[in-house]
Amino acid sequence: MWSSRRFTMASISGVLQATMTVVLILAGFIVLFLMYYKSSPSPKCYPRPAHPGQLKKPVLLLWFWPENKRFDFKDCKTLFNIDSCHLTDNRALYSTAREVLIFHKAIKDDLSNLPSSPRAKFQRWIWFNMDSPTNTRQIKGIEGLFNLTLSYRKDSDIQVRWKLGTEKASGDFVLPKKERSVCWIVESSELLNKSDDRFNYYRELEKHIKVDIFDSSSDELVNGENYFQTISSCKFYLSFEDSIHKDYITEKFNGPLAVGTVPIVLGPPRMNYEDFAPGNAFIHVNDFPDAAALAEFIQKLDGDNEAYMRYFDWRQFYTPRRHLTDQHQFALAICQACRHVALHRVYRVVKDVHKWFFE
Repeated sequence: MWSSRRFTMASISGVLQATMTVVLILAGFIVLFLMYYKSSPSPKCYPRPAHPGQLKKPVLLLWFWPENKRFDFKDCKTLFNIDSCHLTDNRALYSTAREVLIFHKAIKDDLSNLPSSPRAKFQRWIWFNMDSPTNTRQIKGIEGLFNLTLSYRKDSDIQVRWKLGTEKASGDFVLPKKERSVCWIVESSELLNKSDDRFNYYRELEKHIKVDIFDSSSDELVNGENYFQTISSCKFYLSFEDSIHKDYITEKFNGPLAVGTVPIVLGPPRMNYEDFAPGNAFIHVNDFPDAAALAEFIQKLDGDNEAYMRYFDWRQFYTPRRHLTDQHQFALAICQACRHVALHRVYRVVKDVHKWFFE
């Protein structure tokens, strides 16, 4: 009996020893495997070949130069610190361009100068128009061609606006030397021939106050530094828009703000202007019952320097920037499109660009 128990105990001991031996061997293999795995190089994962729509710097093809005003694409980096896409006007790159920027005014009525090749699935066409609906012709057949919109409007996919900087200006504001009271840069021939809101209002205003007119058909006057010097020499400037539409507030408003002149605005309602500039930075014609009342207010303000200077209090908090003229007139819009396409890659379609813009 005792010998039987001794045999059973010996058998159990042998099994345990064998099990421990197997466990130790397996543990050794596991340790060796882990040491090898950690010391071995990571497996290489080769990315898929880059699709034209997935390049780090997307290709943005400018199909038309707006009004043939050409500039060096490198100026986007120099002027606006924008270098997020590859800008080109080389139509041979159409098939690889992720976006195509198409200037509305250059499109022919029969669409014959638009890209003839089908648009790739990854590609987006951008409708580029800086004019108001009053000055934009409807072109049949383009209603559903575009994926994105670029214009002055706040509800555009890409809105173009010369914004006031929010950084505090360095030093106190110094008013430029003023040689005139009220000025306007406009084509002299239009003063007699045209009859819209701005000209009708001007004709009433000039009955009560002198307005110095500068002919915009003179290139020497309206281009570059001469343009800003002319406006800065005036205490007030008629920032009259050629048509009245929401958000249609152009460089006619930005110019006086940038050079230290008070804009007298005619355009959308005051509230819309205050979306883009402080309410105490300008005078709106709608604040007065008629042109005679406005003229009386200007004359009083012209003789009260303290009250006049209050129109520049906003410069303690904002810094205006001169807009570009000459060949760079459309540079901001094109460069902003470059920035947008690099940041926003969602594919969408404008179902009816005419309905959105004109209605």
